[in-house]
Amino acid sequence: MKLTLRIWRQKNAGAPGALSTYEVDGISQDMSFLEMLDTLNEELLLASDDPVAFDHDCREGICGACSLVINGEAHGPNGVSPARADSRAWGSTTTCQLHMRSFRDGDTIDIEPWRAAAFPVVKDLVVDRSAFDRIIQSGGYISAPTGAAPEAHATAVPKPAADAAFEHAECIGCGACVAACPNGSAMLFTAAKVVHLNSLPQGAPERESRVLDMVGQMDAEGFGGCTNTGECATACPKGIPLFSISTMNREFVRAARKGR
Repeated sequence: MKLTLRIWRQKNAGAPGALSTYEVDGISQDMSFLEMLDTLNEELLLASDDPVAFDHDCREGICGACSLVINGEAHGPNGVSPARADSRAWGSTTTCQLHMRSFRDGDTIDIEPWRAAAFPVVKDLVVDRSAFDRIIQSGGYISAPTGAAPEAHATAVPKPAADAAFEHAECIGCGACVAACPNGSAMLFTAAKVVHLNSLPQGAPERESRVLDMVGQMDAEGFGGCTNTGECATACPKGIPLFSISTMNREFVRAARKGR
């Protein structure tokens, strides 16, 4: 495959950025998107040019480090094959698990970083997502006594509660929800963390303080407000449901009323 890449290049958060155009050839459809970028960077290094900076780590869809807006979509075209362009049955994917068979020979691909006020650009396609870390630090913990590990069956967890906790624990904190949201909202991410722990009896002691503190930190970080467009849930590679936000809102109202 021969492709034209229009990639956002920016030295740092304070420097102006712009799209730069590159041509790559000999790309296999079996390559992952990041392997294609690796190929480009090898060519740039051989030409003594500055390689494109982009985030990655596990490359297995687990860590959430990969974060690219590809042709206007967070993480790319969700693994849809050109032969099945009328179907999104393949489901969402992370950038590292997006393969080049999702594109056609001769395509022009626009590659940009997450764009949100709370995610300043570090360099090129890399953004600072430490705002997520601070949201988790504000309430993403439980009280646990020190000493020997408690018996696994000592605290009964109802099946619906366990299912809800597992469903929301799948969030990998990639930030696709923020990048896809027209308001740059982090409501889906914050809701996933709140509902995960608030669903469990082990999270009950901090139930009220958790939601108040995490929502407060989210607002302090400068994320936008939620207007229920639903783009966050569509872009989420782990399928965190949109109703998580309404669940968190109920938790917030409950905690605020109880606090008064």
